Amino acid sequence: MGQISGRLKEKYETLQSNLQELQSVAVAFSSGVDSTFLLYAAKEALGEKVLAVTAVSCSFPKRELEEAKRFCERTGVRQIILESHEMEIEEFVKNPKNRCYFCKHNLFEKIIAVSKEEGMKAVIEGSNLDDMGDYRPGLLAIDELGVKSPLREAGLTKEEIRTLSKEFGLPTWEKPSFACLASRFPYGEEISEEKLLMVDRAEQFLLDLGFRQLRVRIHDTIARIELEPQDISRMLSDEMRMKVYREFKEIGFSYVTLDLLGYRTGSMNETLSDEEKKAAF
Repeated sequence: MGQISGRLKEKYETLQSNLQELQSVAVAFSSGVDSTFLLYAAKEALGEKVLAVTAVSCSFPKRELEEAKRFCERTGVRQIILESHEMEIEEFVKNPKNRCYFCKHNLFEKIIAVSKEEGMKAVIEGSNLDDMGDYRPGLLAIDELGVKSPLREAGLTKEEIRTLSKEFGLPTWEKPSFACLASRFPYGEEISEEKLLMVDRAEQFLLDLGFRQLRVRIHDTIARIELEPQDISRMLSDEMRMKVYREFKEIGFSYVTLDLLGYRTGSMNETLSDEEKKAAF
């Protein structure tokens, strides 16, 4: 850790110490930047007393599952893959403002059950300190169920996690941020497996074209594409614009739009007032 500041070293040492106190853990592992780093840190702290639990569903792209499998194989961590069956959760399908609370509660109940069957003493997940600054009803479910959040407890931010991930040679250190595909729907618009597949196909198409950090938000049958500002001009070339339009029409979108503000996390929360955020609980 020669290139890491003293303060960041202290945070990582705190993380290691906290993980060791848990004795054995089941890690909710999605192959994202945070959960990959957490799984690596847990393996360093606890060795064989670590289990990766990856939940799969129609809101979890296949590419993420394959990355999760490869990382577990590479690091020698035992992995259990379970079906989350989100479409069976009424509140998930109806998509209220606190949808994430119901989804996370259901998911972590299943992970806790697996953890107990496997003899793990704790379940941990990868939210970081920055997640406290946004509307995250899923964190309430996590806290209610007694799931530990070691990265938050150690005070680690997203940028610090990327810095440490790079230092440790993790493949995710510069991986674009990802969120559940259900986050592409406006609150109140019903979620369907068909529309989740449309979003997945559309985002995969853009990734295959070389765009990195992006979202395809779905408004009924309208696609709203969010790209990093530096990528917007590339999208607006005649050739690229028509290529994307034709593919999105083939996928099933009636109209294809480009968000002029560009990519940002939680853009669906921009329509919520402070009162609505509080009322969701």
